[in-house]
Amino acid sequence: MRILVADDEPNIRELVRLYLSKEGYDLEFASNGPEALEKALQTQPDLVLLDLMMPKLDGFEVTKGIRERSDVPILMLTVRKEDTVKVAGLELGADDYLTKPFNPKELVARVKAILRRSDGIQRSGTTVQVGTLQLDRQRREASLEGRPLTLRTKEFDLLFALAQNEGIAMSREQLLSLVWGYTFSGETRTVDVHVNHLRQHLAGSAVKIETLRGVGYKLVAGPRDALGA
Repeated sequence: MRILVADDEPNIRELVRLYLSKEGYDLEFASNGPEALEKALQTQPDLVLLDLMMPKLDGFEVTKGIRERSDVPILMLTVRKEDTVKVAGLELGADDYLTKPFNPKELVARVKAILRRSDGIQRSGTTVQVGTLQLDRQRREASLEGRPLTLRTKEFDLLFALAQNEGIAMSREQLLSLVWGYTFSGETRTVDVHVNHLRQHLAGSAVKIETLRGVGYKLVAGPRDALGA
């Protein structure tokens, strides 16, 4: 597995190199935004670790550029703890984020979880249908009422997890484990952001993602004019 590490701080690059190389990953590095974008698109890594505060081109712009041409998983690294910053990264297409300073062991765990999940999805041939929603996990295809849906990687994975459990309440912690591949660590905002995106894709159809207060979410297929929760 090849990982692109994009960070302008030499000490962070060295810390990541020290821990991830021990796990057997092939690493390449970028120290500014344009270099990160170029390498992400040309070398096609299996995962991108992307610092938000990059010189010349920040992590938001790099993420946007990558997502225009690639679905490679992106783990964003940021010193900023505001929810608005984290949400902005997720909305642009980042799969996950880790706040600096981080525990290197948590970084390794996140990397393994993302790559394990990505590999498992590629090898799975499961299909599922909920009402007029059809999902093919092997082909990574989704359609609603016969129309194709254009979903980002984690949007597809989350919708598939909900569809596999149609009508069943799924906690945010369960969805983090199923979709992102790691156990609950106190932050479920990632799930909420992706659910909001999916609701936009499903708007106007009979397929809804309902919110169960204090519990989580469930996917249901009801009358077309039913109100989403």
